[in-house]
Amino acid sequence: MKVILLKDVKGTGKQGEIKNVADGYARNFLIGKGLAVEATPKALNELQGKKDSEQHKIDVATQEAKDQAAVLNGKTVTVRAKAGQNGKLFGAVTLSHVAEAIEAQFGFAIDKRKLSTKVEMKNVGTYEAEAKLFNGVTAKFTVSVVLENG
Repeated sequence: MKVILLKDVKGTGKQGEIKNVADGYARNFLIGKGLAVEATPKALNELQGKKDSEQHKIDVATQEAKDQAAVLNGKTVTVRAKAGQNGKLFGAVTLSHVAEAIEAQFGFAIDKRKLSTKVEMKNVGTYEAEAKLFNGVTAKFTVSVVLENG
């Protein structure tokens, strides 16, 4: 009997897979415990619709990430911070400061956990940074730390 697995079943398959299993195993265990449904044409159509919907969401997210990367790539993000006379900051510029600056300067939000720098930003100057926006979509940009007026 052909079934569509609703959940991962050890030794049988993963969620969303169509498997050919023994009738008794399908009726008594898989369908009985709500782990699978019979692979009727209606159920197969619904499964295909769900897969298409998930793929569309991934495609939209990838395109959005590519658009953001095109805007951010090679640009300079300016972050203002208070510093002493020798250019040493009072504290450090964090990735959340950089995320706020990106939103203010470019108009889109990036989660601070997707940002990275090679060194801590504890002095006035420029630093190389990278944003991992989506699977395989990254943007390299420069963070310019400048003195805050006042």
